[in-house]
Amino acid sequence: MLRRPRPLFRTLAFAEAVSWTLLLGGLVLRATLGWDLAVTIGGAVHGFVFLSYGATVVLVMLNNRWRPGPSVAALAAAIVPYATIPVEMWVQRRGLLEGEWRIAPDPAAPDRRWYDRPLAWLLRRPWLLFGALAVALVALYVVLLLVGPPGGRG
Repeated sequence: MLRRPRPLFRTLAFAEAVSWTLLLGGLVLRATLGWDLAVTIGGAVHGFVFLSYGATVVLVMLNNRWRPGPSVAALAAAIVPYATIPVEMWVQRRGLLEGEWRIAPDPAAPDRRWYDRPLAWLLRRPWLLFGALAVALVALYVVLLLVGPPGGRG
């Protein structure tokens, strides 16, 4: 699944939509049955998948050299329920998910960037890359939990 950017991006876009379902279902259960734990569980899953999707967008954006428009659209799609699915289809149709991971920087490439070498180094070590991303996402998630839910504690 992780050998190319497209399946990773597609999986996280779908997971983000599923996590919206869990969160919205939890809100319905809280409103109808008073089960607050449903929002806690759905919100926790959604929050972590939301952050994971954002990290995936940034990774694919850097690897595939996306312009600002598709990058912002893909990131903003996580804010709107279920929008990651049509955005995934849109970037796929535009060919923005094609290609392999850039595991070796091409010094002769006309579009080389300052981050090519460190990104290629990390992509050659996927366990290190995804381990570091997981640690960073968990740390960010914990900080956000400590800060509290959007809109404050009600």
